[in-house]
Amino acid sequence: MTRQPAPSHRHGLIVGKFYPPHAGHHALIDYAAARCVAVTVVVAPSRRESIPLDLRVRWLQEAHEATPHVRFVGRYDDHPIDYDDPAVWDAHCAVFREAVGDARVDAVFTSEAYGPELARRFGAAHVPFDPGRETHPVSGTAVRADPAAHWDALRPQVRAWFVRRVVVVGAESTGTTTVAKALAEQFDTQWVPEYGRELTARKLAALGPAATIYDVTWDEADFVEVANRQEAAADEMAKAGGPLLICDTDARATAIWEERYLGKSSEKVRAAARWPDLYLLTDHERVPFEQDGMRDGEHVREWMTGRFRQELAGAPVPVVELTGSLEERLAKAYDACESLLGKGWNLAEPL
Repeated sequence: MTRQPAPSHRHGLIVGKFYPPHAGHHALIDYAAARCVAVTVVVAPSRRESIPLDLRVRWLQEAHEATPHVRFVGRYDDHPIDYDDPAVWDAHCAVFREAVGDARVDAVFTSEAYGPELARRFGAAHVPFDPGRETHPVSGTAVRADPAAHWDALRPQVRAWFVRRVVVVGAESTGTTTVAKALAEQFDTQWVPEYGRELTARKLAALGPAATIYDVTWDEADFVEVANRQEAAADEMAKAGGPLLICDTDARATAIWEERYLGKSSEKVRAAARWPDLYLLTDHERVPFEQDGMRDGEHVREWMTGRFRQELAGAPVPVVELTGSLEERLAKAYDACESLLGKGWNLAEPL
């Protein structure tokens, strides 16, 4: 068995915005963890930044849960940046010292040019790590400018925050699943299947071989389950794919189906609904109805399309209606997704 060398420092310090945490940050933390008995990581953004402080701290804790001697402390630091002003240095260091507490720091680990001065102010040794960004050619600035281009440098939880969600909704047999699958393939990402269909199949099977879809009954608890499971599946899938996540329906659509079967939508189902970044609505016109044994019927499609239009009118996100042939629908859906990604993320600049 190979023995690990004894730590060369008792208490290491890392300071940063982690806006957002990326592969270079994680490598720096691992490097310090291997050389210290204890490490304090101070996450110190300004309040103007777009990613909440507590979320960054949680992401880092989850990523480094295997090194319990590394602790993460979040503090807002709204002081200006001026490396030539001693008073500004004093203000920043006061924030860092309060976060560290009474424990003495004997090593400061950084990849930044300000590292030696920060270490001097703590009376500690400066330990540089990959200052030329040769091992991990990534920075928070680069990630913020184009998260999609640096997707591989982000952990799953961070990817999920950046993911742009596209929800495909529409009446039965209007091609929502076909569109969702095709978009996921075109953009090399994940798509979230319709949980309600899975539950319908289980209900139908439980009734026996002689039962039809018209024998299946629904209650409010069923729709609450569908809404919550649909959103939870999307949250989990957001960690696994690319910058775009395609969802075949969502909790808002579940509320409309609840209206169809129960006459109204419940507060619990409505509460599960969140606005995605883009809705694609598949029109029923010029799409032949196919009864696969799991569908309510062709007669309800016109009402359902109209109800979706009504629900999404005035939505705070783009709504693109897909009409025409399948090829025309897919082309329009693809263009809408490209436009969404082309808008970027527009994160607030740090101080």
